[in-house]
Amino acid sequence: MFRISQYMREIAAPSPLGPKRNPPGPVVIWNLIRRCNLTCKHCYSISADKDFAGELSTAEVYTTMDDLKSFGVPVLILSGGEPLLRPDIYQIARRAKQMGFYVGLSTNGTLIDESNIAQIAEIGFDYVGISLDGMRETHDEFRRKQGAFDASLHGVRLCRDAGIKIGVRFTLTQDNAHDLPALLKLVEDEGIDKFYLSHLNYAGRGNKNRGRDAFLQTTRNAMDLLFDTCWDYLQRGLEKEFVTGNNDADGVYLLQWVRARFPEREAALRAKLAQWGGNSSGVNVANIDNLGVVHPDTFWWHYPLGNVRERKFSDIWTDVSDPLMAGLKAVPRQIKGRCGECSYFDVCGGNTRVRALQLTDDPWQEDPACYLSDEEIGVSGERERVTLSPYIPIRGVKIA
Repeated sequence: MFRISQYMREIAAPSPLGPKRNPPGPVVIWNLIRRCNLTCKHCYSISADKDFAGELSTAEVYTTMDDLKSFGVPVLILSGGEPLLRPDIYQIARRAKQMGFYVGLSTNGTLIDESNIAQIAEIGFDYVGISLDGMRETHDEFRRKQGAFDASLHGVRLCRDAGIKIGVRFTLTQDNAHDLPALLKLVEDEGIDKFYLSHLNYAGRGNKNRGRDAFLQTTRNAMDLLFDTCWDYLQRGLEKEFVTGNNDADGVYLLQWVRARFPEREAALRAKLAQWGGNSSGVNVANIDNLGVVHPDTFWWHYPLGNVRERKFSDIWTDVSDPLMAGLKAVPRQIKGRCGECSYFDVCGGNTRVRALQLTDDPWQEDPACYLSDEEIGVSGERERVTLSPYIPIRGVKIA
């Protein structure tokens, strides 16, 4: 995750570079249930409105939570499918809070209403994230359900009015980029605490629909707007958090934004961004799916590392005999192509490996969704970039 607001504050009031602090354990995004009342075009878990057999029981969830706590995991993001469809979601969330986790709820928001908002507020979630992938018509098309926008916005307002930290999540594609200005205005007008722009990652339906990804000038335009908006809010004293995910080139692009406006601040920001280091899948971000299978992050559902029913998460996560995990945890990662030659590799970390895998059958190839030119990243010589191609299922996973 790239925390734009944090770095904008550094631009406005630079602070000394302190020691690098590694988190005690990874943030765990936990898909507690695969069932969902929506069938969104970009869903990495290919969820649907039906029950999926073999999901973890409450007792199994609790046993795993105990291991996560002893392993030093600081954050649990409870997700799905739609997590509010799981009957024991409130018990699980309440126990997680009692154990001292930072607990987030990742939901489509359509099931938050007057019947359950008091229960949600009573849990004390540290954050609730609700997806709005555009304004009404665009969102409903994206989510493939008429009325979804109004229901989700109602859920946002209920959470806000209940004093819960609330955020809007937006997955950028060619089909909804035009709604970004209006959505940012809605975030301001509605007093929403956080805005998270997710770049499309190629997993599940997001992979099947990757032809609608926001390539590449569309992405630059969106990031320009997001940076300018965040800076404007900071100057006006508006407390608003802006973050992005799934394209660590955003850090490099922010350096360009700074170079054009505050060149005297670039070197200090570069040092802070290098300390961040970009992509952390398999290192500081982890995923457990509804069946208890552990993955390097939520977009690696096709690649199992082990199951918490058979081995503790802590044992699975530290096992680098798996070639993918060994490669993700390597410092620096051994990345090929223009990503490996990039002058800003220390900032980005090679970006997202899933997109490289889906387009080349090789997770260590360059990320095709980097929206910076060869000149901008200091790469010279003639080459043929990895480019977007139609969806073709991969039969095997090539790691080495």
